[in-house]
Amino acid sequence: MSLTAVNSLFGLSLQQLTALALEAGEPAYRGQQMFDALYLQRAAEVDRIWTLPKHFRTWLQGHEWSVDLPRVQRKFVSVDGTERYLMELRDGESVETVWMPDGDGGESEDGTEAGEEESQYAAWRRATICISSQVGCAVNCQFCLTALLGVKRNLTAGEIAGQVAAVLNDQKVALPQQRINLVFMGMGEPFLNYENFMKAVLLLVEGLGIAASRMTVSTAGIVPRIHDFGLEAVRPKLAISLNASNEALRTQLMPLNKKWSLQELLGAARDFPLRPRERLTFEYVLLREVNDSVQHARETVELLRGIRAKVNLIALNPGPELPFGTPAEEQVLAFQAILKSAGIPAFVRRPRGRDIYAACGQLKRTVEETGVGPK
Repeated sequence: MSLTAVNSLFGLSLQQLTALALEAGEPAYRGQQMFDALYLQRAAEVDRIWTLPKHFRTWLQGHEWSVDLPRVQRKFVSVDGTERYLMELRDGESVETVWMPDGDGGESEDGTEAGEEESQYAAWRRATICISSQVGCAVNCQFCLTALLGVKRNLTAGEIAGQVAAVLNDQKVALPQQRINLVFMGMGEPFLNYENFMKAVLLLVEGLGIAASRMTVSTAGIVPRIHDFGLEAVRPKLAISLNASNEALRTQLMPLNKKWSLQELLGAARDFPLRPRERLTFEYVLLREVNDSVQHARETVELLRGIRAKVNLIALNPGPELPFGTPAEEQVLAFQAILKSAGIPAFVRRPRGRDIYAACGQLKRTVEETGVGPK
């Protein structure tokens, strides 16, 4: 396919941008200039790529090329500083992206729980962006609002990485002076859009300069892709959504378990090639009187025995149409204590942005329900 059939510059690799420059009769180094302008300098419009001569910028516009970053359609700000962005894509579809200005709020960078002093320091030292990979989601976890949307389409690599650029531009973040963490935990299942997800990772690493070690991707358990992911030369850290301590319960809560069983998932986890000092993260959403008992905690210990892992415990973030309740704090702490007593690092993720439907499992393009006006 001719490059002129594609008119989104953001998302193209250095090789593709170089080919575009040559197609326009320009020297090859114009490709590097465009690459640096799009990703390092985060130019939002062709006219702002000042390193290109005016005649080349005119050529690009005449051939209907645009930077094509996702557009911030609306923004909601939580009382805790979290911001939820409704991002409009070129075809009119939208996804949600979340900015958390002091990290994701459950542990410090070395995997230990953040104390009060660390949290206050982190407020100006780092931030986390939660990124979507699909419009909607096909996995259908029963406790997640996003599942109610179904899935409409995959995002392109440019749309995935473009969410980061759009938020950084809006927040006026200067890289690398300010440290940014990325979590692919927004709308969608990244491993069902694997090729575009991995292309976006490379753009974020090579273009924006965000290290893969500062990224985490969460999967509901697409077992073949977990194997593929372990072979990648450049990859984020891996988090697996567990959410149940036995096969029957996981199938009830996560229908995906019918295709790839808990046994198969844990087999892939045990085979995953961890780097030095790296741990797999298992995420466990606690649902009141469903999966939060002492017995469930003990079963979870047995499931994870022998895996170099840590567990993030997430008390259900409530939402309309969800038939589950949030467990009491003492139940969450009892669950955590059992894991920790068995030598498994376990952290309670404090909710961020619940009041604006920005917390884990709440992303559903909820605009009218929040009662919070756009900024």
